[in-house]
Amino acid sequence: MDPGATYLTQMTPLLINRAITLVAKFHWPITVMVLTLITLLSLTPLPHLPDAPGSDKAHHLIAYAALSFPIAVRGGPKWMLLLPFFILWGGAIELLQPYVNRYGEWLDFTANSLGVVVGVCVGMLARRL
Repeated sequence: MDPGATYLTQMTPLLINRAITLVAKFHWPITVMVLTLITLLSLTPLPHLPDAPGSDKAHHLIAYAALSFPIAVRGGPKWMLLLPFFILWGGAIELLQPYVNRYGEWLDFTANSLGVVVGVCVGMLARRL
């Protein structure tokens, strides 16, 4: 067996554990940065929607999973109280988009909400590692 592959196999769990520890430690700044980025990207007026690889709904799901993941990894006594806020924030963005030359869609809101749930599930699994 290749010694480099063996080293990588041994180091990968340590690197993942370290990354999860850093996300838990800096959960607030990460969450605020992701929320700000989602808001800016969703409400910036565009002359036309850019072509992006993959499904628009998948992008929404990934963005909101990234939003809820850090607080789910961190846990704590009241972290779940933020989840309805994230879902409502996604709904508010969808309602505001038509006013900034964008398209608000119910399916985007559904993908946002599902993303929050996925981020929580993955975060809770990561917390157990």
